[in-house]
Amino acid sequence: MSAHADIYRYEDEEGIVHFTDAPTDKRFKIFMRDLQKDRLLRTRLKFAASVNPAEYDHIIKTYADKYRVSQSLIKAVIHAESGYNPNAVSPKGASGLMQLMPGTARSLKVGNSFDPRDNVEGGVRYLRFLLDTFRGDVSLAVAAYNAGLSKVAKFGGVPPYAETRTYVNRVLSYMQSYQAE
Repeated sequence: MSAHADIYRYEDEEGIVHFTDAPTDKRFKIFMRDLQKDRLLRTRLKFAASVNPAEYDHIIKTYADKYRVSQSLIKAVIHAESGYNPNAVSPKGASGLMQLMPGTARSLKVGNSFDPRDNVEGGVRYLRFLLDTFRGDVSLAVAAYNAGLSKVAKFGGVPPYAETRTYVNRVLSYMQSYQAE
């Protein structure tokens, strides 16, 4: 008989990575979900294997209209962040379609980062905040989405990190493609 459980992880100050199936500390974040225990997640995972971005169009349109953010920008961020996989988890702990970090998700009152509706609403609300902060400058908003608001402020523009510069270029390229549809 095999046992099944969600696996949680955190990296401590000394760089030691800890794993558990019974987190006793708030630093533990979900690392791997038990797909047999979570039927809804297992169903979504099948969609992720054969990605169908159109399946999220109605959610994207709803929050694009609500927060006045272009659908092409939202689609570009989702494409770059998760490849439309609602179960994606980054090595740094970001999760869901728009790859929300746990702290960001909490501050945006996202109940479940793996729920596409919750995740997209939180991500679009955050994009709206960043666009407002940078007076509509999409490059700076996207850079802040990737590297953080403080890094963009510190460098007075897109931070000089290869990852962030590549990310901004990728999102802007995807955005152009979605605008052309």
